[in-house]
Amino acid sequence: ARWYDFREPGGYLGNVGYLFFKLVLPAGLALGAALVFVGLGAFDLTPMARLLVCGGAAFLGFAGPDIFLKNQTTKRREAIRKALPDTLDLLVICAEAGLSLDAALKRSARELARSTPEIADELELTSIELGFLPERHQALENLNRRTNLPAVRSVVNALSQAERYGTPLAQSLRVLASEYRSERMLKAEEKASRLPATMTIPLIFFVLPPLFVVLLGPGLLRIIDGLSKL
Repeated sequence: ARWYDFREPGGYLGNVGYLFFKLVLPAGLALGAALVFVGLGAFDLTPMARLLVCGGAAFLGFAGPDIFLKNQTTKRREAIRKALPDTLDLLVICAEAGLSLDAALKRSARELARSTPEIADELELTSIELGFLPERHQALENLNRRTNLPAVRSVVNALSQAERYGTPLAQSLRVLASEYRSERMLKAEEKASRLPATMTIPLIFFVLPPLFVVLLGPGLLRIIDGLSKL
């Protein structure tokens, strides 16, 4: 489930896979650059330039796994954040239907498996950990640690409070779902308000020049024809 974190034990490739790419990619890219620029003599570079190209290839191979890892982690967290209000609605429905927390998480994970597999993986893993960990609170803390999102932290606190003190779970989750949906709407409105300023530069460089050519071109051509007949 934790395919987004190579360095997390039990992740998609785990520590071995992450270290493998960190060690193999720099050497492989450096050898490839040396073969192309030194062995084959491509682009006729100076010896210092070839050395810099090989060093840059090695650095790119060393930093590549970290860049990929950070990019995938950011995408996964964003997908979880966007799907959280709908997930809380499903949990509210399951809680009001009389399901336990384990069953509610498992049913919500099954319903969300196609639309948002990221949060479905986390819910399924949490439901499994709730069943075999000695302390149920630890399973919820693991969910908070894996996602590292403030919104998920609030949900974990609500679930922990419901588990510990027996507070109504459905009411707390309903309030959180309403808050997160309002927050998601505000962020969408914020992006929409920045759209005119963002479109100014493409409008100036890519839309206005063809428009001027279409509008002023025929008139300029007629003027040039008239001047040529004088």
